[in-house]
Amino acid sequence: MFSFDTQIRVRYAETDQMGYVYHGNYAAYFEVARTEAFRQLGISYKAMEAAGVGMPVGELRTKFRRPARYDDLLTVRLLLRKPARGASVLFEYEIYNEAHELLSEGHTLMVFVRTTTGRPVPVPADVQEKLAPYFAEG
Repeated sequence: MFSFDTQIRVRYAETDQMGYVYHGNYAAYFEVARTEAFRQLGISYKAMEAAGVGMPVGELRTKFRRPARYDDLLTVRLLLRKPARGASVLFEYEIYNEAHELLSEGHTLMVFVRTTTGRPVPVPADVQEKLAPYFAEG
């Protein structure tokens, strides 16, 4: 299993009239966690796209438990419980506040596609290679 934490400070512009983080911003928080996790692993979105492979969202789910508010320092935890298989990878997320309360959880199913056709392609070998140690048996 692979786990990665990153922190995000809630900006005023990310809140709604009730003072809660607007629900649409959670997808952006998930994206920050994915990008930073891949960066830590040595996987570059930019290089992958230059090689003709994109990774659009195939599915997005978010469950809200408690609201996040302006100026909260959030910890966004990304979890890969299973290795990437076929043409997709499932990222799971948990978002905590500074009191370590679970605010939300969710997942994105990302699909690897050829950028010129939009058709699914196998998970790139370098991505598989970088993730493999986290799923080794024993």
